[in-house]
Amino acid sequence: MLSVLGANAGSDDLLKQVETRYNHAKTLQVLFQEQYTRPGEIRRTESGTLLLRKPGRMRWDYSQPRGKQFVSDGKFLYLYSPDTNQVEKTKMQETEDMRAPLAFLLGKLNFSKEFRNIQEIPDGAGMHIKAEPKTENLPYSAVEFVVTGQGIIREVKVTAFDKSILDFTFDQEKMDPPLDAKLFQFQMPAGAKLVDEGQ
Repeated sequence: MLSVLGANAGSDDLLKQVETRYNHAKTLQVLFQEQYTRPGEIRRTESGTLLLRKPGRMRWDYSQPRGKQFVSDGKFLYLYSPDTNQVEKTKMQETEDMRAPLAFLLGKLNFSKEFRNIQEIPDGAGMHIKAEPKTENLPYSAVEFVVTGQGIIREVKVTAFDKSILDFTFDQEKMDPPLDAKLFQFQMPAGAKLVDEGQ
């Protein structure tokens, strides 16, 4: 049964539990599988380890494809593609990359403040949440979450305006592991070419 946020006190409590869990975390480590689908194209599947650290720092180390990296130091985003040996650099607030919405996991997670048209579908002991961003200048039009009964986010699905879909599933989550700040300082691979999209 589909319900609008606030209509079910139990599900509202679960959302508060999710907010509390991630807002109190300072760091996060989780395994991810990423599926990217563009209209008319074959689905691309990639996987690896995601590290997050407040405020706004992310590090995606890919095991498939091996060597690929996506790093944010809180100001800039760096995407390294080993097949081209190129690094794309963009400002955090200017990125069109759909991974950026995941930074909210270590930000100020507030469903009612960040999202509108929030809908809930019971999913076992957990919840499937569908929502739209309140801010219109973002590169995506909808976000879906699958949350366990313990308030753990297991899946985040981001839909762009061009109907592209980026679907993440998470496993083996570790809250507040010790993560050195140097992990979020991007290091240029030997011989790689830098493409600065801010210039």
